[in-house]
Amino acid sequence: VIFRWWKISLRNEFRESRPGEIKESQEDFLDDSSLHIQIAIVFGAKVLEHVLNLCRGNYDFLERLPVPLLLYIISFLELEDIARLSQVSHRFEMICNSNALWENIVENLCDTITPEMKELAQEMGWKRFFFTDRLQLQLQLRRRRQKQDAQNKKQ
Repeated sequence: VIFRWWKISLRNEFRESRPGEIKESQEDFLDDSSLHIQIAIVFGAKVLEHVLNLCRGNYDFLERLPVPLLLYIISFLELEDIARLSQVSHRFEMICNSNALWENIVENLCDTITPEMKELAQEMGWKRFFFTDRLQLQLQLRRRRQKQDAQNKKQ
């Protein structure tokens, strides 16, 4: 673990100061509580916890994957598994309930999606669109058409 710092100041006494550096093995770093405190003060508790986990060999690769890749992977899961995954962390809750995921799921499971259906899904949310009964969707689509027809007649 390498910890580097430098002083940024307008004071004359610090103009000539050089950057500082501490190099420690992972084992030594795990035992150096004073360095832990400094890292927590400068970078915050989350960064300290992350570095400690890395030094202990606790890597969470799934949490670090980019969102588009996670959306692609999650779209292949069964609905029950998506519900369980949404309970793992705040990040996965947001991803599992995102419009992007549910739009992908709907497009994969439905044969055809008309532009009118797409508008309704974007308006009500893709997840809600997915779980709404077909009769309810047809009723909502009919109401939208009637409303648009009424607006067109006024113009």
